[in-house]
Amino acid sequence: YYVIYCNPRGGESRGNEFGYICGRFGTIDYDDIMAFCDEALKAYPDMDEKHMGVTGGSYGGFMTQYLLTQTDIFAAAMSHAGISNVTSYWGEGYWGYSYNSVAAAESYPWTNPELFTKQGSLFNADKIHTPLLLMHGTADTNVPIGESIQLFNALSILGRQVEFISVDGGDHTS
Repeated sequence: YYVIYCNPRGGESRGNEFGYICGRFGTIDYDDIMAFCDEALKAYPDMDEKHMGVTGGSYGGFMTQYLLTQTDIFAAAMSHAGISNVTSYWGEGYWGYSYNSVAAAESYPWTNPELFTKQGSLFNADKIHTPLLLMHGTADTNVPIGESIQLFNALSILGRQVEFISVDGGDHTS
């Protein structure tokens, strides 16, 4: 098996010009991840494209969930402490509205509802067909555990293959 790592736009340690995705989260970074998958398959011809998985934590968890609303290329996925509902995160997350004033380019749920719904996995849960494992610490003050609970409930109602592991007392990194 192969374990490969992608640092799409918006990722760390590449500078502000590379990382600036404000108001575009889930768009150009999605394109980067998909291009990375294509390049990885070319670079490793014996890699089995039918058995690729994807995982991420925090914003990477958000992106993992979002990827599943856009493509079925992954055989399985795991999201750790991901944001499923950008609107609820705006109102209750640790960074909440202050984070979104930058990340959402000073958009708010009432001024740009499409940004808050179109880019979230909860409002697109019906498009998720990939088996998904959600993991979240019960004491996460950065991304509240409700972000995973909401998506778990939606996918369960839809009859999708989803599991949820809560880590009792776990914080954002647990």
